[in-house]
Amino acid sequence: MLIVLAGCVAGEIQPASVAASPIAAAPSAVALPLADPPARRLPAADFAFDDGAMIQGGIATGTVPPGTATLRLDDAPVAFAPDGRFLIAFDRDAGPAATLIATRTDGSLVTRSLAIAPRAWRIERLNTLARFAQPSAEFARLRAAELARIAAAREIVTTATGWRQRFQWPAIGRISGQFGAQRVYRGEPGAYHSGVDVALPEGALVLAPADGVVILAADQPFTLEGNLLMIDHGLGLNSAFLHLSRIDVRTGDVVRQGQLIGRVGHTGRATGPHLHWGMKWRDSRIDPLLVAGPMPATAPPPAAAPRR
Repeated sequence: MLIVLAGCVAGEIQPASVAASPIAAAPSAVALPLADPPARRLPAADFAFDDGAMIQGGIATGTVPPGTATLRLDDAPVAFAPDGRFLIAFDRDAGPAATLIATRTDGSLVTRSLAIAPRAWRIERLNTLARFAQPSAEFARLRAAELARIAAAREIVTTATGWRQRFQWPAIGRISGQFGAQRVYRGEPGAYHSGVDVALPEGALVLAPADGVVILAADQPFTLEGNLLMIDHGLGLNSAFLHLSRIDVRTGDVVRQGQLIGRVGHTGRATGPHLHWGMKWRDSRIDPLLVAGPMPATAPPPAAAPRR
């Protein structure tokens, strides 16, 4: 997965039983055990949705119909927890509709059509500037290895359950870069901004927005992202924190909501100190502002780290 953005170049988990390690092997499919003898035909039911944003860049959570064996969003399988809870999200450029399909243990289908609201993105047209110079061969070589590490991190399956929580902002400050904003250079679109930027002084605290497992903690700065930290929150939802001045956790660590995970910096391609917080659900880029809500006035004190 590419982490590329305009301006600052800021940035499936299957249900698993509790295990000693936070990193688990992914089963080939999500399924509840069949009854023996075969289950009787189940009564009609529907999906139960919580409050969520059926909108470009938004997420929604809910509960599958009773007896659901597999779940799909359009043509892609969707993981859900043993208690039937699930999470779906919609990319910044998602189309106007999607279909959620549950296949139940008796073979019946429960289908829900979803209307996805569009958003008006901030588009800046720069008709006097060319887009970018071609990257050097050295940059291309380094970048390929970095992108491979990022892609491998996103393939890690963990037992994290932070997706169930109400997310909090990892840092409190002025929002200086909006998700989805894009520049067009002489008619040629640049990459849109893939996260939210929070302008803060060098060294400001960065806290975990929800429980999770560290899937990447860069041992040296990446060319664009700088000191990059990635946390998996479970069910395919993960966060990326870019440009950090330092990282205070290691790959494989279990982190709790509010725990200190790093400090603001301007490593990588950044014009000044700030935190870039990006979020993805599988291949869909989502807006952290829709997940965490409006920026609060004050930050809570850091939480204690869990015992190793």
